[in-house]
Amino acid sequence: MKSTLFAFFCMLVVVSCQTQQEPISIIPEPQKTEPGTGYYQLKDHLSIGISDDHLANAAEYLKETLNKATGFDIQIQNGSGDISLVLEKTEGNEGAYSLQVTKSGITLTANQYRGIVSGIASLRQLLPMNIELAATENTNINWKVPVVSITDEPRFSYRGLHLDVSRHFFSKKEVEDLLDLMAMYKLNKFHWHLTDDQGWRIEIKQYPLLTEKGAWRKYNSQDLENLRMAKAEDNPDFLLPEEKMKVMEGDTLYGGYYTQDEISQVVAYAAQRGIDVIPEIDMPGHFLAAIENYNGVACFDDVKWESGSFSPPVCPGKNSAIEFCENVYREVFQLFPYEYVHIGGDEVNKTNWKKCPDCQKRMRENGLQNEEELQAWFIKAMEKFFNENNKKLIGWDEIEEGGLSPTATIMWWRGWKPHSVPVATASGNKAIITTTDRFYFDYRPDEKTLQKLYDYEPIMPGLSAEQEKLVWGVQANIWTEWIPSVPRLHYMTLPRMLALSEISWQNPSQKNWEQFQKKVELNLHRFDLMNMNYYIQKMDGFYSSNMFIGQDTLTIKSGYNKATIRYTIDGTFPDAQSKEYTEPIVINESTDFIFRYFYPDGKKGDLFKTRYIKGDYLPAKDTMLTKEGLTATWHKYRGSSCLEIEEAPVNGHYPVANISIPDGVKGDIGLMITGFINAPENDIYIFRLLSDDGSILYIDGKEVVNNDGPHSPKEKIGMMALSKGYHSIKVLYFDHNGGTLKLSVSNSKDVDITNTAGLFKQ
Repeated sequence: MKSTLFAFFCMLVVVSCQTQQEPISIIPEPQKTEPGTGYYQLKDHLSIGISDDHLANAAEYLKETLNKATGFDIQIQNGSGDISLVLEKTEGNEGAYSLQVTKSGITLTANQYRGIVSGIASLRQLLPMNIELAATENTNINWKVPVVSITDEPRFSYRGLHLDVSRHFFSKKEVEDLLDLMAMYKLNKFHWHLTDDQGWRIEIKQYPLLTEKGAWRKYNSQDLENLRMAKAEDNPDFLLPEEKMKVMEGDTLYGGYYTQDEISQVVAYAAQRGIDVIPEIDMPGHFLAAIENYNGVACFDDVKWESGSFSPPVCPGKNSAIEFCENVYREVFQLFPYEYVHIGGDEVNKTNWKKCPDCQKRMRENGLQNEEELQAWFIKAMEKFFNENNKKLIGWDEIEEGGLSPTATIMWWRGWKPHSVPVATASGNKAIITTTDRFYFDYRPDEKTLQKLYDYEPIMPGLSAEQEKLVWGVQANIWTEWIPSVPRLHYMTLPRMLALSEISWQNPSQKNWEQFQKKVELNLHRFDLMNMNYYIQKMDGFYSSNMFIGQDTLTIKSGYNKATIRYTIDGTFPDAQSKEYTEPIVINESTDFIFRYFYPDGKKGDLFKTRYIKGDYLPAKDTMLTKEGLTATWHKYRGSSCLEIEEAPVNGHYPVANISIPDGVKGDIGLMITGFINAPENDIYIFRLLSDDGSILYIDGKEVVNNDGPHSPKEKIGMMALSKGYHSIKVLYFDHNGGTLKLSVSNSKDVDITNTAGLFKQ
């Protein structure tokens, strides 16, 4: 009897082991997933079958992916195989697919090539993560795929990523590696920003000076700022890559460009992965490389780029300039088979147009009332040329000003212009969502960034059903002013790319933030295997400035459990030998800490500086104040640090209710906001200072938050112990193109008191 029960128990254990299966984890989340029981085992000499010759490239892509990691001999054949790729008429949006994994094989079915590639991306994520390593690094790996049935399709047809290679050049191989990442997460449009004032990156054979001279530069102010940040943040990712430098006539020049052959290779590489490449030759603005090297393109031969403005644009009044632009695009059209091409059309300095006889003549001849209409005339003239060459135009949302033609598509990047999408779609034009607040991956991430993007709904309220259909999709933009290297590119892109993938693919009803967080953590491990940098959520448990009375205890919560935290208290940067944080730290005296993440492979991560100040409540001012609000003094300031604002000329004084940019203040902004804050009680107060660009907060002459320097929107937090009553407050702030400034105040229980009546007085 005992032996029978034991045998029965063993049978249950075996069955249980066979049925237990790790949860399916795929980004983006498929529309429908039905897990089965057991696994399909990949073995050497497996075959990939294709139902149609059009799938040969997809089969080759899958073969390369598998062979690189497994070392297996893999054959591609017509008909069925161990893994079968099948084209057949099925319902679903472009990119839809069905993936069926059984114990005897894998079948991937789609109605288009792009759907097959989408299915390959899901299959890759079902395999062990060692699929990202070379075969020489993989030993004794069980290459199994869980039994599952997946039926899937994307929400949006346009799932884009933009890369600016003008500010900093990225090689052909580096671009292809980025395309591989895009394919893994089912992004299908690569917007390649090939030209701008800082560098021309595409060979144009009719105009060789564009790359002979326009592709190379001496270090500019942004390059020098990157070098400064490399030192200030002890971060080599800000260093300019030496392989992209050359010495000519004693000068070190920095840059590079793609030959037309290299462009064609990248386009083919992308196409194999189901990605369309959209080139951007930015005009009429951001065209300095052309107008500096060829006459007849700008309004005046003497090209002057005035400080504080955008560069001089193409001259739409000169036929020679129009011909030049058409000749450039004629060569571009031959290299990019996709029907869409991006013209740019943003941030045009029209000062020269107002003074140019040719521009004014063009305006009179065409009945144009102002220079905005002249820009619209230029865009439409170029679009006519595009259409004649079987191409369609995409432009930044400025092209809407002056009216859109029926075939133009806008990229809505200016979130502060919310009318752009309703106006464009009401006219029957497509719109792509790419606003600065969520989709600009060059903005430094913080602890709120990922969820803010994941929670975003691209379809704005108020659109009709027909207008909603014209919202083509979403795109993230990687502008590279502060991204000179591939490690920095990965850091700024990952894991945000995962949230971009989710919102561009899945329906809003499928969103699950907690589940997504778990999938992100799994993918961070994938990036570790791929030797890629990524942003780790900020350490939690302290602010940049912390106040305590008596004794305090510092307890840190890590943003990634596989990362190590090390720290110093002597002002030096933590390294691999610095003390490791393993338990709460008891603090009895004022201490300056520098904490640092170290990735699982030992690479240095982000630094976090925090100051713990032991003290007492600052005494209140013996004063009576009745006037609500504060005073803002606007200085005309072009610098890059708050510390020099007060030396700049004064433009005017403005009353403000709180810490904010006064109405009417724009352009070169240097603000000094002063007055008093009325502490409701003896307490330790928390100050959150959000700004774009720099800001500094002082209370009673003491620095509380330092958020100085050029940067995208960033919040820093400090604390100060205040006695009940009035305390002087001063905020310094600068920006040169719009900007953001906001101060939030909370008590020690973290209850927001910012809107308390009488908090600010003067």
